[in-house]
Amino acid sequence: MQKMRFFVDTHDQENSTFPAGITEDDFAGFYRKYEQACAEEGVVSLRIHVGFAEGRAFCLNMAPDADAVRRVHHKVGLPFDSITEVTTVTPGDMFFISKAA
Repeated sequence: MQKMRFFVDTHDQENSTFPAGITEDDFAGFYRKYEQACAEEGVVSLRIHVGFAEGRAFCLNMAPDADAVRRVHHKVGLPFDSITEVTTVTPGDMFFISKAA
């Protein structure tokens, strides 16, 4: 089993990476296709933050690597601005790390 890592990808209507005029209903239908592509590529969609009025989205996925996230986007025809590997850290984690040092 491959180690899963966290990735955030970004989309912005100003860069033509967020579908102009997409509605919440349209997004729900699109998301079903996105989840199917994720399953095919071994990616887990954890959370998507969408600003419909602003035309922006930020997606948090777990995947073996950034290429798997890229393949999901390619399968559903969704361009992206960036894919960044991230580490999830809570304020509590930071507090305990600083106290232990």
